[in-house]
Amino acid sequence: MIGTVTVVNNNLGQVIGWDLGFDFPGDTTITNSWNTSVSQSGPSINAGNASFNAAVPPGGSVQWGFKATWSRSDANPSAFWFNGASCAIG
Repeated sequence: MIGTVTVVNNNLGQVIGWDLGFDFPGDTTITNSWNTSVSQSGPSINAGNASFNAAVPPGGSVQWGFKATWSRSDANPSAFWFNGASCAIG
């Protein structure tokens, strides 16, 4: 599976340094990623900015992607956390 994630800054201030967390409900394992640094512990994913995309201006966005494998379930995440705070999916 190949996935793409777009993070949009809907706040009034610039974000400098970002971290996106989520859990895969199934047994998905990320095998490769780009435009981010990813760590995984069981179902929990933590994706952080790369050196070149740490700043996200108001109304701006950053996009990153990944390749993943699964054997029993590839269910989509249902909740995300941006810099530690719950964020909207959409």
